[in-house]
Amino acid sequence: MKKTLLALSLAAAMPTFAADYSDGDTHKNDYKWMQANIMYAVDELPGESSHDYLELEFGGRAGVLDYYGYADVFNLTSSDSSDKDGEDKIFIKFAPRLSLDGLTGKDLSVGPIQELYIATLFNWGGGSSSTTVNNSFWGLGSDINVPWLGKVGLNVYGLYDLNKKDWNGYQVSTNWFKPFYFFENGSFFSYQGYIDYQVGLKSEYSSSSNGGVMFNGIYWHSDNFALGYGLKSFKDVYGIEDTSGFKSSGFSHYFAATYKF
Repeated sequence: MKKTLLALSLAAAMPTFAADYSDGDTHKNDYKWMQANIMYAVDELPGESSHDYLELEFGGRAGVLDYYGYADVFNLTSSDSSDKDGEDKIFIKFAPRLSLDGLTGKDLSVGPIQELYIATLFNWGGGSSSTTVNNSFWGLGSDINVPWLGKVGLNVYGLYDLNKKDWNGYQVSTNWFKPFYFFENGSFFSYQGYIDYQVGLKSEYSSSSNGGVMFNGIYWHSDNFALGYGLKSFKDVYGIEDTSGFKSSGFSHYFAATYKF
């Protein structure tokens, strides 16, 4: 079953309810979406890089599989003056989760926790060397009901570095999408964002034992288009300690223009 983004946004604004798959119909909540975002980042950390990129973003539900992902393509014109010149051209994130409620056919909700998942996350860089990003995360996920925000995803993972063939700390991730002002024509403003924070990073791989980011975005949405601004805060991101020679803590700005397929 397909749902429009407007219907999904309205659902996100409402209180969430426990998943019920006791009737055996794991596909009754299926939906999918995809969009293209033209982005510009200002002083992105680490390293204070300003650059353009194209982001192909998608997500949805298919039976017991809940999924989200995107592919970023940097320096679209291959400009020699770009901060991304000579860097990896592509970055991919894919975050599939398997519903434990759907797999067991039981209601596993507890209090504000509405659904539980086996949660995974994969980050892949576009290079061929061992220095490019090649991480996997494995853990437990959930959808929780938060006052005002509505449904919020919350996942706790262990990080397995596929390059180093070793476990390296943990990550807590959360995300939200909250429509908060609607116009008569059906368009609306939303507050959307996420937190990714890592702890317990090993000293042989990281100069800081913890670090992460928080993205806070204000976006205008219509059925086919969106425009947005995001403020992203960084603290020793990727376990890189902030120094006078290489900045990994602070703030960056993101501007987005979106077309929804």
